[in-house]
Amino acid sequence: MITPKEKHPSSIVRIIPLGGLEEIGRNMTLIEYNNEVIIIDAGLQFPDENTPGIDFIIPNISYLTNHPEKKVLALFITHAHYDHIGAIPYLIAQLNYPPIYATPLAKAIILKRQEDFPYLKKLTINTFNIDKNETIFKGAFKIQPFHLNHNIPETAGFAITTPQGLIMYATDYKFDFQPIADKPANLNQIARLAGKDTELLMSDSTNVEMPGHSISESAIMENLDKIFAQAEGRIILATFSSLISRLQQAITLSEKYNRKVVVEGFSMKTNLNIAHKLGYLKTQKGTIINWKEAERINPKNLTVLCTGAQGESEATLMKIVNREHRYLTIKKNDSVIFSSSIVPGNELAVQSLIDSLNKQGANVYHYKILDIHSSGHAYQEDLKMMINLVKPRFFMPIHGHFSKLKEHCRLAESVGVPSANIVLATNGQIVEMAQNNVTVTQKFVPANYIMVDGLGVGDVQEIVLRDRQTLAQDGIFIIIATIDKKTGLLYQEPEVISRGFVYMKESQELIGETKKKIREIIQRLAKDGETADSYTRNILREEIGASLLKKTQRRPMVLPIIIKV
Repeated sequence: MITPKEKHPSSIVRIIPLGGLEEIGRNMTLIEYNNEVIIIDAGLQFPDENTPGIDFIIPNISYLTNHPEKKVLALFITHAHYDHIGAIPYLIAQLNYPPIYATPLAKAIILKRQEDFPYLKKLTINTFNIDKNETIFKGAFKIQPFHLNHNIPETAGFAITTPQGLIMYATDYKFDFQPIADKPANLNQIARLAGKDTELLMSDSTNVEMPGHSISESAIMENLDKIFAQAEGRIILATFSSLISRLQQAITLSEKYNRKVVVEGFSMKTNLNIAHKLGYLKTQKGTIINWKEAERINPKNLTVLCTGAQGESEATLMKIVNREHRYLTIKKNDSVIFSSSIVPGNELAVQSLIDSLNKQGANVYHYKILDIHSSGHAYQEDLKMMINLVKPRFFMPIHGHFSKLKEHCRLAESVGVPSANIVLATNGQIVEMAQNNVTVTQKFVPANYIMVDGLGVGDVQEIVLRDRQTLAQDGIFIIIATIDKKTGLLYQEPEVISRGFVYMKESQELIGETKKKIREIIQRLAKDGETADSYTRNILREEIGASLLKKTQRRPMVLPIIIKV
């Protein structure tokens, strides 16, 4: 085994982020030495307004699949959130099923999701204990997990000894000395693993713009207790399905105030059951009940835990608000708690949901009113603490949009990391460690989005997205032209259909002018002897599209259909 003090003089260790930089989500990092590769995380990213119709976005692993000489030794998982494990079912076969190393909780959630992919081979998942100073050897790498706090138990960082020095990898963490359903991070363990020879620290940047320390879960518990103590009716608490600590808090407080608990949402039920079996969530016998039992209970003795705090259209809370839920509608004196921060892009949906709840008579609480949610990501003082604990020679921010990465660079410099030793990279950019130096190269590997759309993986290209965006913005205009194949002239009056462009009954003048334009184009093409279907379609598409743009300042997708008779 090569220790940091026995560095190989000529070899290079490459660090290649395939996702997680310039964004939140799609986390995946390769660490490579002499064609041996270990991978940290394989996460997905949820779509936004620029990717209509897409289910998920996953990392591009063509660098590995196009280079069969690259041997993937193992996949290491930091924690069980989908932005770190969600891409496993889509990528594991292409990676030739390398062994996976994860905590027991992450293993259970990965295997549960794998049930949705029965055609895949059985996964090999080895577990490690983040509190027992375990060591895993893979090729030239030595990997030692360490305990971090996040908003899901069993979150790991990794001390990775390579032939060119020690990498301390810490993504998705905060320091919480009074966590719920977890132990505090072991600062002595982190400092001991870092020692005096940490070459590179890679650290979470999500909340780098937030001053101070992140809020402890114990403070959240106190504020939730106040709501439970004064609530006169049902309490409906909406949060992330993976936020085990919040589920535990709600259950504990429900038991304190003699409330029964109903859990709604498939993913929340699944995670709760897994956490309960592994001992990370504790309930008294009879606390959790079903709806049949709940119907016989006084509303002031009932708590509902559900998904939907982000305003998702299919989540439980939205169904309740829209009166589509089988058992539950909002009543006066219901208390609805949004115990999560708003994911960027969901602001309008969440605000609309809050407005609807207020109109229906609910008392609504969210994190801007009261501290009832704590982010799982470190604030500035926590980030400084990590740098001071590890004392790295070089620093590389990860996990966050580019502006956050850049701000984290400034923060690192403020606590003594020389600016020349700060590494700012983008997705796909190769970072090299060699001879006491860490360098951002100008070499890149493919790191573009791979779209998962229904059963298709990677078959949705940029042109398809552009078409979807056009349809969403300007609609579609269909032309049906029946043409005499002998003369090339129209056999009958052309038909047009507008969807999402103009309302045809109120646009008769525009429709009439467009039909006239179609007739003129067909006549001109017939006179010139240009009667090939493909050519006719292209001319109609371009000229009618330009005409509609001139008249309406909008250009729908024009779809000509040619029928020869």
